[in-house]
Amino acid sequence: MRIAIAKETEMGEHRVALIPDTVSKLIKQGFEVWIESGAGENACFADADYTAAGASVISDTNHLWQQADLLLKVKPPRQREDGQHEADLFRSGAALISFLDPLGSPIVAGRLAERGVTAFSMELIPRISRAQSMDALSSQAAVAGYKAALIAAHASPRFFPMLTTAAGTIPPAKVFIIGAGVAGLQAIATARRLGAVVEAFDIRPAVKEEVQSLGAKFVEVKLEEETVAAGGYAKEVSEVAKQKTQAAIAEHVRLADVVITTAQVPGKQAPRLVTEEMVAQMKPGAVVVDLASEQGGNVAGSQPGRDVVLNGVKLLGPVNLPSSMPIHASQMYSKNLLTLVQYLVKEGNLTLNFEDEITNSACLTHAGEVRNERVRTLLQAATVGV
Repeated sequence: MRIAIAKETEMGEHRVALIPDTVSKLIKQGFEVWIESGAGENACFADADYTAAGASVISDTNHLWQQADLLLKVKPPRQREDGQHEADLFRSGAALISFLDPLGSPIVAGRLAERGVTAFSMELIPRISRAQSMDALSSQAAVAGYKAALIAAHASPRFFPMLTTAAGTIPPAKVFIIGAGVAGLQAIATARRLGAVVEAFDIRPAVKEEVQSLGAKFVEVKLEEETVAAGGYAKEVSEVAKQKTQAAIAEHVRLADVVITTAQVPGKQAPRLVTEEMVAQMKPGAVVVDLASEQGGNVAGSQPGRDVVLNGVKLLGPVNLPSSMPIHASQMYSKNLLTLVQYLVKEGNLTLNFEDEITNSACLTHAGEVRNERVRTLLQAATVGV
């Protein structure tokens, strides 16, 4: 089987799907590996590194896509500058593994199905124990949470740790983290390592022990409805529950030097948790990092990709933070892909057992069809009148 690694063309994307070490492992297992010239440069991996690992470096983009049995990417196929869509470069029967944003951009899934591509979406890997090593959402969220804490520390006019100096003792910064998923937990751990006093909130009571194990205080609110969706993700709650949540966290937001928000619901707009009134009550110099800004934002006034100052409060809306740490983010993603490829390919052939939970969940398109019912519904709605 020929595995091809495409060069990412989206602005600001510096990751690469496979690093040389992973390529070497695949070649030892009998795979032929092609990599597009320059694909690893932004992640600090030169073409020569891939050649040394045994890969063939291909400069002709169209040839690489058209001859791939299995193409690996980070970002979904997109419209190129020459007007051609990358999805149209595939030959029928080829396979793709990538982040595909199926709930946000179902049109891409439709194009892949029409082309006869068997596509696996990394967003659809089920959150079960035997799929943990394939869970790229979690690996990349860990990078985002770590970097969010560093961004906050850099933007804050206050020290994070307590300092005892000749000029007196400086108290540690107070950091409040909203959302204790993978990104939130990594943000907690990083802020604690930097010496901050950390509090954290999540609508899921089950994460309390994880928060406390990292040395943070858990802010608890009791909601009289289910807050956990399939796979352990946070579930979208009612307006009443949202209002109760806002009331519970308002005082913690007001007293915080730094607020980091990570609350997201897959396929939905991010819940608005920090209101304009809360921001107005924060102290001058406070910093808010909204990791959900691309999904509509947890914080009123935050904007994706921009830094906004309101009443002396800095609202930061960083996007694609994993790409800002491309060496380790690529290393982690590469491991996720390696595990999935080894799981799906047996004796050189893609083996599809749709009775298996991992294969059934992750396979987005096959045999000319979009297999995921929710994505099919979104695709039909998106193509009405087109």
